[in-house]
Amino acid sequence: MARVVVDGGDIVVRLSWWEKAAARRRGVRVPESALRRVYVEPDWWRALRGERDRGTCLPGRLCAGIRKHHAGEDFTLVRSGGPVLCLELHRSSPLSRLAVSVPDPEKTLRMLSRTAAGGGP
Repeated sequence: MARVVVDGGDIVVRLSWWEKAAARRRGVRVPESALRRVYVEPDWWRALRGERDRGTCLPGRLCAGIRKHHAGEDFTLVRSGGPVLCLELHRSSPLSRLAVSVPDPEKTLRMLSRTAAGGGP
């Protein structure tokens, strides 16, 4: 399952080999300064916006890759049936939002909130 970590001054989404294949990406890296808001979306399907551009979508099960919408592009790696960690990014970022199913979204949320507040990893 994907992991979201802080590496240096960047937020990194680390993917397993099959997630890389499904998303057609090796991973995602954005500067911490691009983070505008972080939250957990309890309903996995609400984390998806726009239409699939690149990646894989198995309706009702998995959506992985880039989704385009009126406000830009999102990177998604969302599995059905559970909450999703969502990271809203500033307009200066190439991506608008990261929506990722992680093993413990609440724990990752707390870690990112501390980091964004300047408390360190």
